[in-house]
Amino acid sequence: MFKDETLASRTGSGGNCRARAQGDVGFVGLGHMGMAMAANLAAAGHRVIAQVRRPERMGKLVALGLKPTTDIADLFDCEFVISMLPDDAAVRDVVSGRQELGLDGLAMGLMPGAIHLSMSTISTATAAHLASEHARHGQGYVAAPVFGNPDAAKARQLFIVAAGAAVDVERCLPLTDVLGQRTFVIGTDPAHANLIKLLGNMMTATTLEALGEVVALIRRRGIDPKAFVDILTNTMFGGRGHKIYGEKIATEHYAPGFPLPLSLKDARLALAEAERAGVPMPSVNVVRDRLITGIARGYADLDWSALGLIAAEEADFVADASVSIGEETAREPADAKIGAEAEAAAGG
Repeated sequence: MFKDETLASRTGSGGNCRARAQGDVGFVGLGHMGMAMAANLAAAGHRVIAQVRRPERMGKLVALGLKPTTDIADLFDCEFVISMLPDDAAVRDVVSGRQELGLDGLAMGLMPGAIHLSMSTISTATAAHLASEHARHGQGYVAAPVFGNPDAAKARQLFIVAAGAAVDVERCLPLTDVLGQRTFVIGTDPAHANLIKLLGNMMTATTLEALGEVVALIRRRGIDPKAFVDILTNTMFGGRGHKIYGEKIATEHYAPGFPLPLSLKDARLALAEAERAGVPMPSVNVVRDRLITGIARGYADLDWSALGLIAAEEADFVADASVSIGEETAREPADAKIGAEAEAAAGG
């Protein structure tokens, strides 16, 4: 698979006859995405030990067929540990531990031969560091970030980009088959999987910005934005991103999904990668600035399709004062929103 081609793909959700992965599966990061993914693994017959920080969440995990714990050391005997965490710092803490608190991380605790399957969206530098740390302790590390939202995770329709040592990736494929509809295997360097994920997110983000701008102009000229988006998505722009997010922007439906602080985190990581490579990305700079603006205006809890709302406000035009931004319309301080979203995404 790896010798003859640099990119391979596997169809999941029952699309092959590969044997089920053996051994317990640990899971760290039980936010909206992680909860759905862990539940699917349990439903497929895996014994999943799920680590959370708050004991009051354990009852819900039991109802989903998971084995909950608040102690990460309970994951140390697992053959696989999956992490689905919001940022670099959270993943580094899980792998390296917190020495000031006397807590070991996965690198110190996992058995030799165990594999950390990291499905978080993180920087390439952190991916390389984590791979090195696990290798020092005789463990495997596979980066496998995902494309898809919590609904896609529940339906096992994620797209997964995997990279790591060939033998480690092969051992993880039965798990990714359960979690997604397709796994793209891109080689042996875990950092490459994370770079592809970051750039894919920037393709979506810049699409949202462009959609927001043109829909704002369409509204200003008195044309029905839903009709406009329908024309676009049935002619030259029929991709998933244009269809899904075009409808949200046209209908002003920005209810919570992929929150602005996490979108901003990815934009900053992508721009850092671009700077290191000497590649200008002016469109991503625009998106970063728009996201900062939206958070400052109190929209931190909204889906990143709210780039359409920000574009409309920059045009000094919001068609409907009752724009759908979720149950609570009061603007909270940006810092409070960022903290809340990070907590939810980390699955604390």
